[in-house]
Amino acid sequence: MTRTIFASAALTVSLASAQTARPLPPLPAPLSIPKPAPATNEPYAPQPILPGGIVVPLYPPNSPYLKADKLREPEVYNMSQAVPGRISSIVGIHNPSIEVHLVEKGINTGAVVILAAGGGHNTLNVGGESADFVPYFFNYGVNTVILRNRLRRDGYNPQVDAVNDALQAIRMVRAYAKEWNIDPNKIGMMGFSAGAELSAPAAVLYEEFDKKNSDPGDPFAGVSSRPDFVGIIYPGPSPFARNRTAPPIPKNVPPAFLTCASAGDRVHTIWAMEYYNAMLMQGVPNLEMHLYGNGRHPGDPLPDGSRMSGGLTDRNNIPFGTWQLRFIDWFRDLGFLQKPGVETKAAKDVAAFVAQPPPPPRSFGPPPPAKPQP
Repeated sequence: MTRTIFASAALTVSLASAQTARPLPPLPAPLSIPKPAPATNEPYAPQPILPGGIVVPLYPPNSPYLKADKLREPEVYNMSQAVPGRISSIVGIHNPSIEVHLVEKGINTGAVVILAAGGGHNTLNVGGESADFVPYFFNYGVNTVILRNRLRRDGYNPQVDAVNDALQAIRMVRAYAKEWNIDPNKIGMMGFSAGAELSAPAAVLYEEFDKKNSDPGDPFAGVSSRPDFVGIIYPGPSPFARNRTAPPIPKNVPPAFLTCASAGDRVHTIWAMEYYNAMLMQGVPNLEMHLYGNGRHPGDPLPDGSRMSGGLTDRNNIPFGTWQLRFIDWFRDLGFLQKPGVETKAAKDVAAFVAQPPPPPRSFGPPPPAKPQP
């Protein structure tokens, strides 16, 4: 009996080994891998990085904002080494563009989030900080736009060229609001790290941009580039950084949501606080900031040898991985998740703030010494 049991067990192991040793059928190659357009004698045609994207160049080919000698160069896609078909980042952006992703009519709030990815102005990390957010915001009825702005590594000035791209994207989306079934009063921008160096100045520099781009021959002349809200996510330096000359804050400056990892990402937290404090000193309504006790900047090394992830990732179950839920809470609170055409709380609060007299100057230092009594 015992010999029979051992024989059966040995036969089972033998059969399993034989099955394991057999070669598996070959797997098919990944399908529908996104590719940049080839080089031609025409201006480069930006291609969608996600299915169904409506891609529109930001400027006409003869625009003075563009470098004519670079306009025909194709973009370069840096693909994930682990996930077939996933674009991690893009470089070589000389014909900047927007990629529009719309939601179903039945759930459409009319709100739009223009996504400005980070990458240190060296790459544009459109995977984790743009593409991943398209289905996330879809679930809330929010339309998304992926911005492909120009980079320092390609010879552009982020504080000028990339900021112009951001402001142009806002007014272009607003100009086509009717065609895309978008609410023109619910268009904003969310920037990550270097991308927040676009969303933060977009919140305060729109008046100057609109004045410079008011030529009657411009099809977008008269269309405002003011964002209705901004997300400033683990940001780079804003116009209110200590080594910069702070611009005036428009009275109708939009509300802002900020988040960072606090002491674990100290320099980016300081930059976030500089923006927040500048707005707070003016009494700007609907500011919200979340600083998490545990976390690092995306890409920073961690004690276990891995690196901190960014975007929507869970970040090993730490609370910093749920900041996007806090954003949705804020977004809902301000009325952006209502039906299209319904005035938001954000708009009402901005209008009330504009109608107020300017606040008196305030000092936050120690009180002055009491005057001696006669």
